Amino acid sequence: MGRIAIFTDDPGWHGKQLCLAFSARGHSASYVSLSECRIQVEEERLPLYIPEFEEVLPDAVFVRGVPGGSLEEVVLYLDILHALKILGIPVYNDGHAIERSVDKGMTSFLLHQAQLPTPTTWVMRDREAILKIAEQELTEGRHLISKPIFGSQGEGIRKIEKKTDLLWLSHSRGVYYLQRFVDCEGEGYSDWRVFVVGGKVIASMRRRGMHWLNNVARGASCEQKQASVVMADIAIKAVAALQMSYAGVDIICTKEGGYQIIEVNSIPAWKGLENVCKINVAEILVDDLLRQLGMNENLECVC
Repeated sequence: MGRIAIFTDDPGWHGKQLCLAFSARGHSASYVSLSECRIQVEEERLPLYIPEFEEVLPDAVFVRGVPGGSLEEVVLYLDILHALKILGIPVYNDGHAIERSVDKGMTSFLLHQAQLPTPTTWVMRDREAILKIAEQELTEGRHLISKPIFGSQGEGIRKIEKKTDLLWLSHSRGVYYLQRFVDCEGEGYSDWRVFVVGGKVIASMRRRGMHWLNNVARGASCEQKQASVVMADIAIKAVAALQMSYAGVDIICTKEGGYQIIEVNSIPAWKGLENVCKINVAEILVDDLLRQLGMNENLECVC
């Protein structure tokens, strides 16, 4: 028996699937926006205010979305996730996992530290230095990708193929993130989404796009494909390196026959994956969280 908070500003299809999965296992789930939560250090009151949980804090939290905003606002949202964990409330994925994955610079650093294959990357403030690196890379015949430090679904990403493209090289609040472009195997553009839950690959698919960005949200087509043993091992190790309970790992099979991890997403969408793999991802995620809690099945959903 338990009450679960699903942090999201837009429940949509994913939120509904989670709510139904919790309900089927006898637990109630309520949608809550992190923007409505607060820290309150007062006598005889809970240290956190969470709508729908004013009297008793939730038994567990499923993070389906973290609102954007100023640095101070984002820090507050993460502080609330950290505080919940300090109070002994499971947070899935927790604040530290989300910090590591939404910050592309730290993701690249941690993957490299774990000796996992990920593209050559530079993160810095110095525009002259980043331009010098970019010019050298282009001179040597390599293309580049410029990304915002924080972002999702391909927003703000540019491909740099020639020196005139550097006129459009932009920063993310003064910080540049530049990465070598990885050519995929075969014709056209493709990558893989490998979904890892509880240290195991539950499903994988290959995405093909008309454009070098293969996001499903941008129209990429999906097909079920079983990840090789090597690819699955890389994905599992990537999730472990970022200390996540679950994640969507994006991997490119290179034209040289190797692998490169492009992204590790701690709040991944899974509708496209579920459509082609014919599994219920929400149920698998909920089961993994409930296994961690050892919770029984008794309550109805109140979404």
